[in-house]
Amino acid sequence: MSSSDITAGLTPVLTPAEKRLTFEEHVPLFHVVLLDDDEHTYDYVIEMLGKLFLMPKDIAFHHAVEVDNTGRTIVITCERPQAEFARDQIHAYGADPRMPQSKGSMTAVIVPSNDVITA
Repeated sequence: MSSSDITAGLTPVLTPAEKRLTFEEHVPLFHVVLLDDDEHTYDYVIEMLGKLFLMPKDIAFHHAVEVDNTGRTIVITCERPQAEFARDQIHAYGADPRMPQSKGSMTAVIVPSNDVITA
């Protein structure tokens, strides 16, 4: 009997770290996408991202430029419950006091991270 005959019917035993890695590989991730509008300033975006996501000013500024130039920017990628919470935090942040025409918060959506068309 060869060693391959002996191991053919056995299931490999995974360590806790290997089990976690396997689980993490299969958990779907979602992008939180901030959408552009004409009612919020760069300063608002930088402030909001800093307060809600503890984002450094230089990174937040990059997002402000990107959302202004492309109409959207991916703020964070995470599991669905955290993505929904992040989106809700953006929606609850409020109007931009620097712009009188600002009526409320910016808009954010969540999309599956593997959806390259909408991300």
